[in-house]
Amino acid sequence: MDLFRGTTICAVKRDGVTAIAGDGQVTMGENVVMKNTAKKVRRIYNGQVLVGFAGTVSDAFALCEKLENNLTQYSGNLERAAVELAQGWRMNREARNLEALLIAANKDELLLISGTGEVITPDEGVLSIGSGGNYALAAARALMENTELSAQEIAVKALRIASSICVYTNDHIICEVI
Repeated sequence: MDLFRGTTICAVKRDGVTAIAGDGQVTMGENVVMKNTAKKVRRIYNGQVLVGFAGTVSDAFALCEKLENNLTQYSGNLERAAVELAQGWRMNREARNLEALLIAANKDELLLISGTGEVITPDEGVLSIGSGGNYALAAARALMENTELSAQEIAVKALRIASSICVYTNDHIICEVI
């Protein structure tokens, strides 16, 4: 059982703009909200890459650092850096135990990176992870299909909808755009 849990991250790519939004709630166990204002969306690689993470915070930070190192090694090639991260994550015995998921984006790409070796580019330009991820995903897809809202507006609205359903998601939303 996870001692600390509760995150929802939603990423939307539309009209050449990508927005990643994350809520601020950190929950301890099943009953206690430990923090309402955590920042789970960050800029790395000189502000050229956005990363949103769900899972164990220390594991997510370690993975973000590894991704940034890979970006430096591969001259900012996000897809190559993500594939190398996923391979190392899966192959390394210690890294295999890291409990987190990452969404990463630059001006051209939007990727989900997992410890099972997956690097996924979404067909619809929407990715969501975390405890309220499925709620945010459904909301964002509906908003993409039925509105002309911007990527940022969709990501934030999808998080607000998820926060009204998922007890591990709050409406203290931080959104970064690239």
